[in-house]
Amino acid sequence: MILTVTLNTALDITYRVRGLRPHASHRVTEVLERPGGKGLNVARVLAALGHRVTATGFAGGVTGRALQDQLTGTAGVVDALVPVAGTSRRTIAVVDTATGATTHLNEPGPAIAPAEWSAFREAYEDLLRSCSAVALCGSLPPGVPVGAYAGLVRTARSAQVPVLLDTSGEPLRRGVAARPDIVKPNAVELAELTGAHEPAQATRDARRRGAHAVVASLGAEGLLARTPEGHWRASPPRPVRGNPAGAGDSAVAGLLSGLVEDLPWPDRLARAVALSTATVLAPVAGEFDRAVYEDLLGKVSVTGEDVAA
Repeated sequence: MILTVTLNTALDITYRVRGLRPHASHRVTEVLERPGGKGLNVARVLAALGHRVTATGFAGGVTGRALQDQLTGTAGVVDALVPVAGTSRRTIAVVDTATGATTHLNEPGPAIAPAEWSAFREAYEDLLRSCSAVALCGSLPPGVPVGAYAGLVRTARSAQVPVLLDTSGEPLRRGVAARPDIVKPNAVELAELTGAHEPAQATRDARRRGAHAVVASLGAEGLLARTPEGHWRASPPRPVRGNPAGAGDSAVAGLLSGLVEDLPWPDRLARAVALSTATVLAPVAGEFDRAVYEDLLGKVSVTGEDVAA
């Protein structure tokens, strides 16, 4: 079983409009709702790949009940979200169908009380006993300590469970120092962490700060990975236009599934790039176009150096 952690869950709402214009009224052509937050997106993609997944984090209020109702109907995903008194947030994505551009509006999460944080940590320790890997994903809601991910990484390492960290800012800086097995920042997050704007240098610096392996998302250009086994760049065969929301989360699912299946790094990266590219062509985050994924899987370019070779 793979465990995903989403401390700041959300109900993702996607509006599709023809031609988004400031200061204008728009007729929405389609509305989609899904349980959201980075870890829940990862969980749905992992389940679609055939893995058993348990999703934990926080959920509360009317929004929390709505996202849990939908999560319960997701095949392959077990709901282990911890209830809180506050109301879970909503995230709004407005997709301009004429251009493919997406505008995001993210509400703040609920304030987490100290007793609620303690209850989560107890639940997390219990879940680690039966999982093969864990993904710690997304932002922290108010009330959760900024060093929360660092503590969760250490707990996973003590339980000898491989851990992937995907967050940003100070939670990422502190989390990296706890020595996660994989960190998966985008180029901006990586530059903020290291101060280096050249991705190759930044991935080296991130490993020096404590990460066992660093896989950086470079948007449409694919992924750049630096690991003890080697370093590689993985690129899709062609650019695609669509909604990029959730593409990074699908990459996390590809990396984590490859880890538990003990795939070599080039194969993990090819899967991650194919999944993230196929997600851009899907209507909402946490889903991917399976036909595109299967077509791309053998076409992703992975170049670099295997240290063991």
